Amino acid sequence: MPSRTRTPRPTAAAPTDEQLLGFYRQMVLIRRFEERAARAYTEAKVGGYCHLNLGEEATVAGLMAALDANDYVFTNYREHGYAIARGIDPARVMAELYGRTDGVSRGWGGSMHMFDIASRFMGGYGIVGGQVPLATGAALAIDYRGGPGAVVCLMGDGTTNIGAFHESLNIAALWGLPIVYVVVNNGLGMGTTVERSSAEPELHKRAASYRMASARVDGNDPAAVHEAAQIALASARDGKPYLLETVSGRLRGHSVVDPARYRSREEAQALKAADPVAAYAVRLHEQGLPTDELIARIDAEAMARVAAAVEFADASPHPDVATLFDYTYATPVPNDSRRLPGDALFPAPPRPTTVEFPGVSA
Repeated sequence: MPSRTRTPRPTAAAPTDEQLLGFYRQMVLIRRFEERAARAYTEAKVGGYCHLNLGEEATVAGLMAALDANDYVFTNYREHGYAIARGIDPARVMAELYGRTDGVSRGWGGSMHMFDIASRFMGGYGIVGGQVPLATGAALAIDYRGGPGAVVCLMGDGTTNIGAFHESLNIAALWGLPIVYVVVNNGLGMGTTVERSSAEPELHKRAASYRMASARVDGNDPAAVHEAAQIALASARDGKPYLLETVSGRLRGHSVVDPARYRSREEAQALKAADPVAAYAVRLHEQGLPTDELIARIDAEAMARVAAAVEFADASPHPDVATLFDYTYATPVPNDSRRLPGDALFPAPPRPTTVEFPGVSA
């Protein structure tokens, strides 16, 4: 029998000391931004829903650092940190949370629906799993055009239970699409644990049904996430889609208004003790990288950037109501309705005119 050649497994370069410190800077910036976003929500400056990356900063920093400029990113509604790590100015992200015209989506997207074509950040999606088929379609477009680039599609653990997840992985594997599906497993689909909702709680193993390569990685270690993401992206660029699971607990409830009463006191304390930002600072100290002074300076710089973002958002104007429908369609559409809430469905009939007759008084 002829021997079968095996494709070499993709490898990843070890991060440099500069990259390790870069991960920490990114994590601290995201932490301070999300803390300020939570405060702004209580001040009624942020409307609608608001989901934070608190506790997932290491996953965000490690993953996004592995992408290049040609790659596309699709996220779910927990997206602020990913937008910042993709290079979008935190001031524009904060302005979007505030619903202002200088925001990423001109104030009309809010927390869950940011979109920035310049950075190939293709938006957050409020429907659970709504981004998965679209990201798969984008990968098909890249493949059809012959590249360059790949797609990274982020989702929470709960998304792995919907039909579109399985349909998308199946078609990506059949057609060899350049896509990496990333499941950020924080252990809870809203308030239900993965163990109670999935017969196989190691979610990356679901890729085996489609003969797709996969891996599970510690989401509290940005260097480990970065290495795994490089391997996954190299595979995707070679026409072999990949499923990457990062295990990373969130420190707050599902959204800013969720008190997370489904967690015991012990669980909450364990999560706080495993805080990835603090733990990573300790790890870097052990490696002899940052001094206490550098750690303090990094935090001060992050606080200053967030304060400037808040000032920028506060100064940005609100959108004019007349622009509400400006981005409903990419191109003009006949009979496009621009009726605002409260407007009549049909124009009011003309009022009768008064006829006057000479010599006749009213």
